[in-house]
Amino acid sequence: MIRPSTAVRVVLVAAVVLVGAGACTFDPTPDRGESSVAPVSVAERASGASGTPGPDQTPTVTPTTPARPARTTPTPSRTASKPAPTPTKAAGCPEGEKQRDVETYLARLGGFGTVAVDGKQSAADCAAIKKFQRRYDIRPAEGRAGPATADVARRLASTDTAKCHAGAGTTFCVDLTLQTVWAMRDGKVIMPPTVTRTGMPGYRTPAGTYKINFRNVKEWSDPYEVWLPYWQHFTQGMGFHETTTYLHNKSIGSHGCVNLLPADARKLWSLGKVGTTVKLFGRRPGT
Repeated sequence: MIRPSTAVRVVLVAAVVLVGAGACTFDPTPDRGESSVAPVSVAERASGASGTPGPDQTPTVTPTTPARPARTTPTPSRTASKPAPTPTKAAGCPEGEKQRDVETYLARLGGFGTVAVDGKQSAADCAAIKKFQRRYDIRPAEGRAGPATADVARRLASTDTAKCHAGAGTTFCVDLTLQTVWAMRDGKVIMPPTVTRTGMPGYRTPAGTYKINFRNVKEWSDPYEVWLPYWQHFTQGMGFHETTTYLHNKSIGSHGCVNLLPADARKLWSLGKVGTTVKLFGRRPGT
């Protein structure tokens, strides 16, 4: 039988434990004020970007004592000579169905190495194609001239920067038809054309002339629950920002924003400011 004083003490201890447990509950929702910018580490945790395994994912290894190997007498034998490796084409670089097209566009663009426009893969062609694929995050970057590589190269090689009609000051130019972006200052190109992906069907990015009117190094999108790094807004909730998905997946698109590769988003951020002119012309195919 429990005495009344003891029972009271038990109830009080239980109440303290319950209140203490509730008070230590972690609220993962960050304070997303109008001008607040979360640190990168916090943003990555909030978006689930961090894939670092926790301690509970480390397998437990139980040490064991190895058994003593049995004593054997080595038997001399003649060592067979290894066959010479079969040479592979272009040092292991596969040849794609768009070989000549990619060679043609890379030769026109320049800056990726020497290519021979002959439709045949070579070690030099392979190195140039790999460099191009790594620059524009085309996966896998194995040197194969496939449709995605040919499409990106065609769009870049076909971009006419004069079509932007940029005047004095800094202008961000977007060719919606070719899905390319570049920057000009006082009529001169200061950031060469790169690739983008704009609004998908139903969310078409509108052509027109605008101004950057808000910038945030890491903006939170309330409707879509995603971080938008290097955000530069220009109209109707649309702006430039680093892509949150694989840029070359053309079956999808943005909700009107101008998606950029990480390095390009950082570069455009460094060139822009509130008041920078934005010119968009053309129309994304299929929208």
